[in-house]
Order: sequence, then C-alpha cells, then structure tokens
Amino acid sequence: MNARELARYIEHTELRAFTTRKDIEKLCEEAKRYGFYGVCVNPYRVRDAKELLKNENIKVISVVGFPLGATFPEVKIQEALMAIHDGVDEIDMVMNIGAFKEGNYSEVEREIREMVGVAHPQGVKVKVIIETCYLTDEEKLKACELIKNAGADFVKTSTGFGKEGAKARDIKLIHQKFPELKIKAAGGIKNASQAIEMIEAGASRIGASRGVDIIESLS
Repeated sequence: MNARELARYIEHTELRAFTTRKDIEKLCEEAKRYGFYGVCVNPYRVRDAKELLKNENIKVISVVGFPLGATFPEVKIQEALMAIHDGVDEIDMVMNIGAFKEGNYSEVEREIREMVGVAHPQGVKVKVIIETCYLTDEEKLKACELIKNAGADFVKTSTGFGKEGAKARDIKLIHQKFPELKIKAAGGIKNASQAIEMIEAGASRIGASRGVDIIESLS
C-alpha cells in the first residue's frame, strides 16, 4: 500500500477541547497536502472546515454526543441537525453506553435509528461509536447488531478518550460476524504499520489525530 492509497483511508482528526481556528487551518492544510479522505472536527468547527476545504474532495466529519454518549437523544439529534446545517458530510455519534450496558437495547437502537432518519435524507452518513474498551466481545457484537438493524453506515471502535483505543482483534471479531457493516478504527493509531494492520483486519476507515505521522512512517 502506497502513501496515497493509505491516506484515502484516514480521517485526520482534531477533537481537543482547546482547538482554535488556527488548529483547524493546519488540519485542513495537512489534509490537502497528504490527500486524506476527510477531517474530523468538533461541531463548532464544521463551518470553519467546510470553508477551508471548499472545492476540495475532502469530507468533513463531526461528532455527536461526544465523548460520553450520555446526553438526551433529543440533544444528539439537535446537535446533528446543526452540524448538517453547517455542511457536515458524516456524523460520528456516541452510543448511549450506559443504557446499552444495562440492557436497554430498544432505547439504544431507537436513538441510532432516529439519527439515521435525520442524516440520511440529507446525504449524511452515520457512524456509531461503541467504545470497545468498555464492552465484552459479546457486547461488541450485540452493539453491531443494533447498529445494523437501525440502518447506520459504520461502527466506530472508540472515541480516543476512553482507556484504550482500536484493536485489530476487535476489528476482526466484528468483520467476521458483520462483513456488511463498515468499520472505522479509531484511537491510539500512531503509525502506518498499525493503520495497515487495522485495514487488513477489516477496517474501512482510520480515525487518527496522527495522520501525518502515519503517512510519514510508511516504509
């Protein structure tokens, strides 16, 4: 895999609390320079990123209910609608992990389905972050079942704010059981060998704040 091919898997990410417009300018310039698939930014920065990437073949992705997933479903929907208004191309929503852990599957699936219902008519893809570090293997597969049933486009492994990030074994586990469900591996991916390992395990996207390091480490 060459640098250009690997770059098209990467969503170059800047989600720190203290991110400024200058940081987004740097992120977008790097995305253009290396040919990344997209940039992933906080909702407040969607408008900045869309402006900076105007006329570029680079997607703008944003997060909803981030990083805990524990707010009201109505708040997540409103957050998504505002990001859609500002031109977002894809939404990464955090599943209600607490509700899921207590077995309230119908509520979790309904929330995802409602998100899909507002996003898809606008041509916006939906990824669902399940935060694999907090789930058993059985729970990871159950979460993917809900995501599939609700019509979302991707499962995303991690926020990058949990105790652990993406693991190739989790990608393999999900890909083998749900080959039709696309997977975004995120959290702790720092170099090309890690990124390629995730792709070979079945990931369709790589979310990383170290996108430049990943490409420059490709040997």
